[in-house]
Amino acid sequence: MEELKSTITERRRNTRNKMFRYIYDSEKPVSKQQIAGALGYSLPTVHQNIAELLAAGLIRPGEVQKSTGGRPAVGYTVDEKIRYSVGIAVSASQLRMIITDIKQNEIAFKRIDLESADGSDTGEQIAGELDKFLAENSIDSGRLLGVGVTFPGVIDQERDSIVLSPTLGMKDISLSAVRKPIPFPVFIENDSTSGGAAEWLGLTQKEREEDFVYLFLENGIGGAVFINGKPYLGSCGRSGEFGHMCIVPGGRQCNCGKKGCLEAYCSAFRFTRDLGITAEQFFEGVRAGSEDYAALLDEILDYLAIGINNLRMAFDCNVILGGFVSRLIEPYLPDLRKRVAARNTFGDCAEYLKPGKYPTKAGMMGVAWHFTEQFINEI
Repeated sequence: MEELKSTITERRRNTRNKMFRYIYDSEKPVSKQQIAGALGYSLPTVHQNIAELLAAGLIRPGEVQKSTGGRPAVGYTVDEKIRYSVGIAVSASQLRMIITDIKQNEIAFKRIDLESADGSDTGEQIAGELDKFLAENSIDSGRLLGVGVTFPGVIDQERDSIVLSPTLGMKDISLSAVRKPIPFPVFIENDSTSGGAAEWLGLTQKEREEDFVYLFLENGIGGAVFINGKPYLGSCGRSGEFGHMCIVPGGRQCNCGKKGCLEAYCSAFRFTRDLGITAEQFFEGVRAGSEDYAALLDEILDYLAIGINNLRMAFDCNVILGGFVSRLIEPYLPDLRKRVAARNTFGDCAEYLKPGKYPTKAGMMGVAWHFTEQFINEI
Protein backbone atom coordinates (compact mmCIF):
# COMPACT_ATOMS: atom_id res chain seq x y z
CA MET A 1 0.00 0.00 0.00
CA GLU A 2 1.35 3.42 -1.00
CA GLU A 3 0.59 6.89 0.32
CA LEU A 4 -1.37 9.17 -1.98
CA LYS A 5 0.72 11.98 -3.44
CA SER A 6 0.24 15.17 -1.45
CA THR A 7 2.37 17.37 -3.71
CA ILE A 8 -0.07 17.41 -6.62
CA THR A 9 -1.93 20.57 -7.65
CA GLU A 10 -5.29 21.38 -6.11
CA ARG A 11 -6.94 20.87 -9.50
CA ARG A 12 -5.41 17.42 -9.79
CA ARG A 13 -6.44 16.55 -6.23
CA ASN A 14 -10.03 17.65 -6.96
CA THR A 15 -10.07 15.36 -9.99
CA ARG A 16 -8.90 12.43 -7.88
CA ASN A 17 -11.43 13.22 -5.17
CA LYS A 18 -14.33 13.44 -7.62
CA MET A 19 -13.38 10.08 -9.08
CA PHE A 20 -13.18 8.47 -5.64
CA ARG A 21 -16.55 9.95 -4.64
CA TYR A 22 -18.13 8.67 -7.85
CA ILE A 23 -16.84 5.17 -7.13
CA TYR A 24 -17.86 5.51 -3.47
CA ASP A 25 -21.42 6.58 -4.30
CA SER A 26 -21.95 3.89 -6.97
CA GLU A 27 -23.98 0.91 -5.78
CA LYS A 28 -22.14 -1.40 -8.18
CA PRO A 29 -18.52 -1.52 -9.43
CA VAL A 30 -17.92 1.01 -12.21
CA SER A 31 -15.57 0.78 -15.17
CA LYS A 32 -13.04 3.36 -16.36
CA GLN A 33 -15.28 4.05 -19.35
CA GLN A 34 -18.25 4.74 -17.07
CA ILE A 35 -16.18 7.08 -14.89
CA ALA A 36 -14.87 8.96 -17.94
CA GLY A 37 -18.38 9.31 -19.38
CA ALA A 38 -20.01 10.39 -16.12
CA LEU A 39 -17.36 12.92 -15.07
CA GLY A 40 -16.15 14.10 -18.48
CA TYR A 41 -12.51 13.07 -17.99
CA SER A 42 -10.24 11.55 -20.61
CA LEU A 43 -9.42 7.84 -20.30
CA PRO A 44 -5.69 8.57 -19.67
CA THR A 45 -6.70 10.84 -16.75
CA VAL A 46 -9.03 8.17 -15.37
CA HIS A 47 -6.36 5.46 -15.79
CA GLN A 48 -3.74 7.53 -13.91
CA ASN A 49 -6.03 8.24 -10.95
CA ILE A 50 -7.35 4.68 -10.79
CA ALA A 51 -3.76 3.46 -10.59
CA GLU A 52 -3.06 5.81 -7.64
CA LEU A 53 -6.22 4.81 -5.79
CA LEU A 54 -5.48 1.12 -6.30
CA ALA A 55 -1.88 1.52 -5.11
CA ALA A 56 -3.13 3.32 -1.97
CA GLY A 57 -5.55 0.47 -1.26
CA LEU A 58 -8.57 2.79 -1.38
CA ILE A 59 -10.32 0.91 -4.17
CA ARG A 60 -10.20 -2.63 -5.51
CA PRO A 61 -11.32 -4.43 -8.67
CA GLY A 62 -14.95 -5.42 -8.29
CA GLU A 63 -17.06 -7.94 -10.12
CA VAL A 64 -16.36 -8.10 -13.83
CA GLN A 65 -19.17 -6.30 -15.62
CA LYS A 66 -21.34 -8.04 -18.20
CA SER A 67 -19.85 -8.08 -21.65
CA THR A 68 -21.60 -6.27 -24.51
CA GLY A 69 -19.73 -8.24 -27.13
CA GLY A 70 -16.04 -7.52 -26.56
CA ARG A 71 -13.80 -8.20 -23.62
CA PRO A 72 -15.75 -7.37 -20.41
CA ALA A 73 -14.63 -4.22 -18.59
CA VAL A 74 -13.30 -4.45 -15.06
CA GLY A 75 -15.30 -2.58 -12.47
CA TYR A 76 -13.87 -0.76 -9.47
CA THR A 77 -15.34 -0.36 -6.00
CA VAL A 78 -14.26 1.14 -2.68
CA ASP A 79 -12.42 -1.16 -0.29
CA GLU A 80 -14.79 -0.89 2.69
CA LYS A 81 -12.28 -2.24 5.21
CA ILE A 82 -9.57 0.35 4.56
CA ARG A 83 -10.68 2.41 7.58
CA TYR A 84 -13.15 2.24 10.49
CA SER A 85 -15.01 4.73 12.68
CA VAL A 86 -16.71 4.33 16.05
CA GLY A 87 -19.93 5.97 17.15
CA ILE A 88 -20.90 6.07 20.85
CA ALA A 89 -24.20 7.22 22.34
CA VAL A 90 -24.19 8.28 26.00
CA SER A 91 -27.52 8.05 27.82
CA ALA A 92 -28.61 8.14 31.44
CA SER A 93 -28.14 4.40 31.91
CA GLN A 94 -26.12 3.09 28.97
CA LEU A 95 -23.27 3.43 26.56
CA ARG A 96 -24.11 2.16 23.09
CA MET A 97 -21.23 1.59 20.68
CA ILE A 98 -21.05 0.85 16.98
CA ILE A 99 -18.12 0.18 14.65
CA THR A 100 -18.67 1.10 11.00
CA ASP A 101 -16.49 0.65 7.94
CA ILE A 102 -15.79 3.32 5.33
CA LYS A 103 -19.14 2.58 3.65
CA GLN A 104 -21.04 2.94 6.93
CA ASN A 105 -21.73 -0.79 7.15
CA GLU A 106 -22.15 -1.95 10.74
CA ILE A 107 -19.25 -4.16 11.85
CA ALA A 108 -20.20 -4.55 15.51
CA PHE A 109 -22.57 -3.19 18.14
CA LYS A 110 -22.48 -3.31 21.93
CA ARG A 111 -24.62 -2.01 24.79
CA ILE A 112 -23.09 -1.36 28.23
CA ASP A 113 -25.21 -0.60 31.29
CA LEU A 114 -24.02 2.26 33.50
CA GLU A 115 -24.71 3.11 37.10
CA SER A 116 -24.65 6.80 36.26
CA ALA A 117 -23.45 9.27 33.65
CA ASP A 118 -22.99 12.60 35.42
CA GLY A 119 -20.03 13.72 33.31
CA SER A 120 -17.39 13.40 36.00
CA ASP A 121 -15.84 10.23 34.59
CA THR A 122 -17.59 9.73 31.26
CA GLY A 123 -14.34 9.94 29.32
CA GLU A 124 -12.71 7.24 31.45
CA GLN A 125 -15.78 5.01 31.11
CA ILE A 126 -15.75 5.38 27.33
CA ALA A 127 -12.00 4.77 27.06
CA GLY A 128 -12.17 1.56 29.09
CA GLU A 129 -15.16 0.11 27.28
CA LEU A 130 -13.84 1.20 23.88
CA ASP A 131 -10.56 -0.65 24.40
CA LYS A 132 -12.46 -3.87 25.13
CA PHE A 133 -14.88 -3.32 22.25
CA LEU A 134 -12.10 -2.94 19.68
CA ALA A 135 -10.24 -5.97 21.03
CA GLU A 136 -13.37 -8.13 21.01
CA ASN A 137 -13.83 -7.39 17.31
CA SER A 138 -10.15 -7.57 16.30
CA ILE A 139 -10.11 -4.00 15.00
CA ASP A 140 -6.66 -2.68 14.13
CA SER A 141 -6.48 0.64 16.00
CA GLY A 142 -4.17 1.95 13.28
CA ARG A 143 -7.12 1.85 10.89
CA LEU A 144 -9.47 3.70 13.23
CA LEU A 145 -10.25 7.18 11.91
CA GLY A 146 -11.79 8.44 15.13
CA VAL A 147 -14.47 8.15 17.78
CA GLY A 148 -17.71 10.11 17.62
CA VAL A 149 -19.67 10.58 20.85
CA THR A 150 -23.25 11.83 21.21
CA PHE A 151 -24.87 13.38 24.26
CA PRO A 152 -28.55 14.28 24.73
CA GLY A 153 -28.01 17.96 25.34
CA VAL A 154 -26.95 21.33 24.00
CA ILE A 155 -23.37 21.19 22.69
CA ASP A 156 -21.44 24.43 22.27
CA GLN A 157 -18.41 23.66 20.11
CA GLU A 158 -16.97 27.17 20.46
CA ARG A 159 -17.12 27.04 24.26
CA ASP A 160 -16.05 23.38 24.13
CA SER A 161 -18.77 22.34 26.54
CA ILE A 162 -22.01 20.50 27.11
CA VAL A 163 -24.04 23.54 28.07
CA LEU A 164 -27.01 21.59 29.37
CA SER A 165 -28.23 17.99 29.32
CA PRO A 166 -31.46 17.75 31.33
CA THR A 167 -31.83 13.97 30.94
CA LEU A 168 -28.28 13.39 32.22
CA GLY A 169 -28.37 16.14 34.83
CA MET A 170 -25.29 17.74 33.25
CA LYS A 171 -24.50 21.43 33.06
CA ASP A 172 -21.36 23.16 31.76
CA ILE A 173 -19.36 19.96 31.32
CA SER A 174 -16.02 20.39 29.54
CA LEU A 175 -15.77 18.47 26.26
CA SER A 176 -11.99 18.35 26.56
CA ALA A 177 -12.39 16.46 29.86
CA VAL A 178 -14.43 13.84 27.98
CA ARG A 179 -11.96 13.67 25.08
CA LYS A 180 -8.74 13.55 27.10
CA PRO A 181 -8.80 9.88 28.26
CA ILE A 182 -9.73 8.58 24.78
CA PRO A 183 -6.56 7.80 22.77
CA PHE A 184 -8.07 8.62 19.36
CA PRO A 185 -9.42 11.70 17.59
CA VAL A 186 -12.80 12.49 19.21
CA PHE A 187 -15.78 14.45 17.92
CA ILE A 188 -18.72 15.20 20.24
CA GLU A 189 -22.17 16.16 19.00
CA ASN A 190 -25.81 16.31 20.03
CA ASP A 191 -27.53 12.93 19.62
CA SER A 192 -30.50 14.12 17.58
CA THR A 193 -28.35 16.27 15.29
CA SER A 194 -26.25 13.18 14.58
CA GLY A 195 -29.37 11.07 14.09
CA GLY A 196 -30.69 13.52 11.51
CA ALA A 197 -27.36 13.36 9.68
CA ALA A 198 -27.60 9.55 9.50
CA GLU A 199 -31.13 9.70 8.11
CA TRP A 200 -29.99 12.25 5.50
CA LEU A 201 -27.19 9.93 4.45
CA GLY A 202 -29.72 7.12 4.06
CA LEU A 203 -31.73 9.10 1.49
CA THR A 204 -31.27 8.88 -2.27
CA GLN A 205 -29.49 11.77 -4.00
CA LYS A 206 -32.87 13.12 -5.16
CA GLU A 207 -34.43 12.78 -1.70
CA ARG A 208 -31.52 14.69 -0.16
CA GLU A 209 -32.65 17.80 -2.04
CA GLU A 210 -35.99 17.77 -0.20
CA ASP A 211 -36.49 19.54 3.13
CA PHE A 212 -37.29 17.48 6.23
CA VAL A 213 -37.34 17.69 9.99
CA TYR A 214 -36.20 14.83 12.18
CA LEU A 215 -37.95 14.11 15.48
CA PHE A 216 -35.77 12.04 17.81
CA LEU A 217 -37.68 10.12 20.50
CA GLU A 218 -35.64 8.56 23.32
CA ASN A 219 -35.28 9.35 27.03
CA GLY A 220 -35.27 12.94 25.87
CA ILE A 221 -36.72 14.43 22.71
CA GLY A 222 -34.74 16.43 20.18
CA GLY A 223 -34.47 16.82 16.46
CA ALA A 224 -32.74 18.24 13.43
CA VAL A 225 -33.71 20.43 10.48
CA PHE A 226 -32.49 19.92 6.90
CA ILE A 227 -33.20 22.69 4.38
CA ASN A 228 -32.04 22.60 0.76
CA GLY A 229 -30.04 19.46 1.50
CA LYS A 230 -28.11 21.02 4.38
CA PRO A 231 -28.55 21.02 8.16
CA TYR A 232 -29.93 24.22 9.62
CA LEU A 233 -28.21 24.74 12.98
CA GLY A 234 -29.74 28.05 14.02
CA SER A 235 -28.11 31.26 15.26
CA CYS A 236 -26.90 29.63 18.49
CA GLY A 237 -26.54 26.04 17.24
CA ARG A 238 -29.70 24.99 19.07
CA SER A 239 -32.16 24.32 16.27
CA GLY A 240 -34.23 21.16 16.56
CA GLU A 241 -34.83 21.36 20.33
CA PHE A 242 -38.36 20.18 19.63
CA GLY A 243 -38.68 18.41 22.97
CA HIS A 244 -38.88 21.75 24.72
CA MET A 245 -41.68 23.32 22.72
CA CYS A 246 -44.54 23.93 25.12
CA ILE A 247 -47.67 21.95 24.26
CA VAL A 248 -49.49 22.28 27.61
CA PRO A 249 -48.92 25.62 29.38
CA GLY A 250 -48.38 24.95 33.08
CA GLY A 251 -48.45 21.20 32.46
CA ARG A 252 -46.18 18.34 33.52
CA GLN A 253 -42.74 19.10 34.91
CA CYS A 254 -40.00 18.64 32.32
CA ASN A 255 -36.36 17.64 32.90
CA CYS A 256 -35.35 21.12 31.74
CA GLY A 257 -37.11 22.74 34.71
CA LYS A 258 -40.01 24.20 32.71
CA LYS A 259 -43.55 22.84 32.53
CA GLY A 260 -45.60 21.48 29.64
CA CYS A 261 -42.79 20.53 27.25
CA LEU A 262 -43.33 17.84 24.60
CA GLU A 263 -40.54 15.85 26.26
CA ALA A 264 -42.48 15.73 29.52
CA TYR A 265 -45.37 13.99 27.74
CA CYS A 266 -43.83 11.79 25.05
CA SER A 267 -40.30 10.70 26.02
CA ALA A 268 -39.41 7.15 27.06
CA PHE A 269 -39.30 8.32 30.68
CA ARG A 270 -43.14 8.29 30.66
CA PHE A 271 -43.05 4.49 30.81
CA THR A 272 -39.56 3.74 32.12
CA ARG A 273 -38.69 6.10 34.94
CA ASP A 274 -42.30 6.90 35.82
CA LEU A 275 -43.51 3.25 35.81
CA GLY A 276 -40.24 1.53 36.74
CA ILE A 277 -40.28 -0.79 33.69
CA THR A 278 -38.46 -1.01 30.38
CA ALA A 279 -39.87 0.44 27.18
CA GLU A 280 -40.24 -3.07 25.81
CA GLN A 281 -42.19 -4.18 28.90
CA PHE A 282 -44.55 -1.24 28.51
CA PHE A 283 -45.45 -2.11 24.92
CA GLU A 284 -45.71 -5.80 25.82
CA GLY A 285 -48.26 -4.74 28.45
CA VAL A 286 -50.21 -2.76 25.85
CA ARG A 287 -50.32 -5.78 23.55
CA ALA A 288 -51.33 -8.01 26.48
CA GLY A 289 -54.39 -5.86 27.09
CA SER A 290 -53.40 -3.66 30.05
CA GLU A 291 -56.03 -0.91 30.20
CA ASP A 292 -53.76 1.42 32.17
CA TYR A 293 -50.90 1.04 29.69
CA ALA A 294 -53.28 1.43 26.74
CA ALA A 295 -54.67 4.64 28.23
CA LEU A 296 -51.17 6.04 28.72
CA LEU A 297 -50.18 5.15 25.14
CA ASP A 298 -53.36 6.86 23.90
CA GLU A 299 -52.36 10.00 25.78
CA ILE A 300 -48.78 9.86 24.49
CA LEU A 301 -49.93 9.48 20.86
CA ASP A 302 -52.32 12.41 21.26
CA TYR A 303 -49.61 14.73 22.56
CA LEU A 304 -47.13 13.46 20.02
CA ALA A 305 -49.65 14.31 17.28
CA ILE A 306 -49.77 17.88 18.61
CA GLY A 307 -45.98 18.16 18.42
CA ILE A 308 -45.80 16.67 14.93
CA ASN A 309 -48.57 18.94 13.64
CA ASN A 310 -46.70 21.94 15.07
CA LEU A 311 -43.61 20.91 13.11
CA ARG A 312 -45.64 20.51 9.93
CA MET A 313 -47.20 23.94 10.41
CA ALA A 314 -43.79 25.53 11.01
CA PHE A 315 -41.75 23.81 8.29
CA ASP A 316 -44.28 22.43 5.76
CA CYS A 317 -42.14 19.40 4.92
CA ASN A 318 -41.69 15.72 5.73
CA VAL A 319 -41.32 14.72 9.36
CA ILE A 320 -39.09 11.68 9.99
CA LEU A 321 -39.35 9.84 13.30
CA GLY A 322 -36.23 8.39 14.92
CA GLY A 323 -34.90 7.10 18.22
CA PHE A 324 -35.70 3.80 19.93
CA VAL A 325 -39.21 4.95 20.91
CA SER A 326 -40.04 5.41 17.21
CA ARG A 327 -39.29 1.73 16.60
CA LEU A 328 -41.69 0.72 19.38
CA ILE A 329 -44.53 2.95 18.20
CA GLU A 330 -44.14 2.06 14.51
CA PRO A 331 -47.00 -0.51 14.69
CA TYR A 332 -49.20 2.41 15.79
CA LEU A 333 -48.04 4.69 12.97
CA PRO A 334 -51.36 4.49 11.02
CA ASP A 335 -53.20 5.58 14.18
CA LEU A 336 -50.68 8.36 14.81
CA ARG A 337 -51.08 9.59 11.23
CA LYS A 338 -54.87 9.79 11.72
CA ARG A 339 -54.41 11.86 14.87
CA VAL A 340 -51.95 14.18 13.13
CA ALA A 341 -54.20 14.56 10.07
CA ALA A 342 -57.18 15.46 12.28
CA ARG A 343 -55.20 18.46 13.59
CA ASN A 344 -54.01 19.68 10.21
CA THR A 345 -55.68 22.94 9.25
CA PHE A 346 -54.88 22.57 5.55
CA GLY A 347 -55.69 18.96 4.74
CA ASP A 348 -56.54 15.52 6.04
CA CYS A 349 -53.42 13.63 4.93
CA ALA A 350 -50.37 12.85 7.08
CA GLU A 351 -48.33 10.70 4.71
CA TYR A 352 -45.53 13.19 5.23
CA LEU A 353 -44.95 11.46 8.59
CA LYS A 354 -42.36 8.77 7.92
CA PRO A 355 -40.43 6.23 10.03
CA GLY A 356 -36.67 6.63 10.04
CA LYS A 357 -34.41 4.02 8.47
CA TYR A 358 -32.18 3.75 11.55
CA PRO A 359 -34.48 3.98 14.60
CA THR A 360 -32.04 2.65 17.21
CA LYS A 361 -28.57 3.50 15.85
CA ALA A 362 -28.92 6.71 13.87
CA GLY A 363 -27.10 8.93 16.37
CA MET A 364 -24.11 6.61 16.54
CA MET A 365 -23.99 6.22 12.76
CA GLY A 366 -24.27 9.95 12.16
CA VAL A 367 -21.49 10.91 14.55
CA ALA A 368 -19.20 8.17 13.19
CA TRP A 369 -19.78 9.61 9.72
CA HIS A 370 -17.99 12.80 10.81
CA PHE A 371 -14.65 11.00 10.47
CA THR A 372 -15.59 9.11 7.31
CA GLU A 373 -16.54 12.38 5.60
CA GLN A 374 -13.32 13.98 6.78
CA PHE A 375 -11.32 11.07 5.37
CA ILE A 376 -13.09 11.21 2.00
CA ASN A 377 -12.58 15.00 1.72
CA GLU A 378 -8.83 14.58 2.13
CA ILE A 379 -8.38 12.00 -0.66
